[in-house]
Amino acid sequence: MSRLTENTAFQCENCGADVVPLTNGSFRNHCPYCLFSKHLDNHPGDRLSNCKGMMRPISLEHSGKKGFQIIHECIKCSKMQRNKVASDTLQEDNILSLITATSYY
Repeated sequence: MSRLTENTAFQCENCGADVVPLTNGSFRNHCPYCLFSKHLDNHPGDRLSNCKGMMRPISLEHSGKKGFQIIHECIKCSKMQRNKVASDTLQEDNILSLITATSYY
């Protein structure tokens, strides 16, 4: 799959926000408003998952190479994965607040 076909607008299935593609050469894998993602990959970028469950944000980590990463957990199958925070996502304090607010799911 090419970056052009991965970098598309979508409507968030969790909060309903209309999410626009990134324009910095990267692609988005979570909603910048509620931080939810969708379980699309078996392995990063392959788009071969049959699960298609919503992935809730459960934690935030920092990596020297990738910067901040949101840890997501699939509500349907419990798979966990890290996703780099998109460049236009809220600041760190707001990200942590949203993760805390969604921890009851």
